[in-house]
Amino acid sequence: MKILVINAGSSSIKYQLIDMDGEKLLAKGLVERIGSSSAQLTHKVNGKAVEVKRPMKDHSEGLELVLKMLVDKENGVISSLDEISAIGHRVLHGGGKYGEATLVTPEVMKDLKSFIPLGPLHMPANIQGIEACQKVMKGKKNVCIFDTAFHATMPDYAYRYAVPYAWYEKYGVRKYGFHGTSHEYIAKELAKEMGKDISQLRIISCHIGNGASVAAVKYGKCVDTSMGFTPLEGLMMGTRSGDIDPAVVEFIMDKEQENVVDVLNALNKKSGLLGVTGISNDIRDIIKAKEDGDDRSRLAIDMFCYSIKKYIGAYSAVMGGVDAIAFSAGTGENRADIREQVMDGLDYLGVAFDNDENNNFVRGVNYKISKDSSKVAVYVIPTDEEMSIARQTKAVVERA
Repeated sequence: MKILVINAGSSSIKYQLIDMDGEKLLAKGLVERIGSSSAQLTHKVNGKAVEVKRPMKDHSEGLELVLKMLVDKENGVISSLDEISAIGHRVLHGGGKYGEATLVTPEVMKDLKSFIPLGPLHMPANIQGIEACQKVMKGKKNVCIFDTAFHATMPDYAYRYAVPYAWYEKYGVRKYGFHGTSHEYIAKELAKEMGKDISQLRIISCHIGNGASVAAVKYGKCVDTSMGFTPLEGLMMGTRSGDIDPAVVEFIMDKEQENVVDVLNALNKKSGLLGVTGISNDIRDIIKAKEDGDDRSRLAIDMFCYSIKKYIGAYSAVMGGVDAIAFSAGTGENRADIREQVMDGLDYLGVAFDNDENNNFVRGVNYKISKDSSKVAVYVIPTDEEMSIARQTKAVVERA
């Protein structure tokens, strides 16, 4: 069974074609700047990249070009589109309704459109991606894999906010959480790596990239996560503030004579590592500046690591202990120095961190960075959201 994985943005389509017999990546690529005369497709097979530049007015035209490349005699990997069994779509929001991957139906499409107010930047693009596939690949099964679904198992006391009850009833104001596809993959992969059933483990999953979140996974179910109603809540991130006193919004509006949109834009796009350093949201740039003596960069790194450590401690308490901690995503996978600073002082949990293994880790593979004597296993687990989407899509199609 071959699954086409689609992640549609407002002007882009990321894609992968995966053969589920052996879970082999056949091709991947990116269509960008859709809607402009400078649109471009970058198609990769076996490390070889092919670029095609041409105007694309909408996602349907972008998808048509993707499919043409997949069956291209020179750069393609399949002889016919009939070889594609289904399309798995990354969808930001399932509201409070969808707690698992779901086959696309007219009712589901209606629900997706009703969730647009919960994710106004992402949901329209996700819907366009599905509609483009329905138009260009008639008769193929489309499956929604929701970024919020893995967090649907949170108990009400974890996902509810202490705000007027009517806000929840009328508008769905609550914690939803994001990065769910990644956290699910990390937790399952970690359990497999440890040779244990996930139902036996209390796992803290740290997805640490430009966007960052932590999830508490108790015996296979998410019981809490750091992102909330939007991805702005939780950890300090590349450009997002993370947790702050909400009264800051009104205070800055008054002092700077700005409206709420301006302030929220600053909290989402001008805060976090970028806001504190004034240099960059890229951890590599900030660490270099810190090494060169820039104190704001030192402060930003300390704040960043502290926020992660704080959530690890909180989620250990929530689960009554922790058996394993995993680091993933760009920074989590590639920055030994950040992992070391986060783990420093967590020996009270039973962590025996192995600095040598941490510094000698191998990129791109699951790697243990705690000592054998450690009561809490610590791993680097490279995330693979596309593979998770493909697996879930395959399961839904087989059940249908």
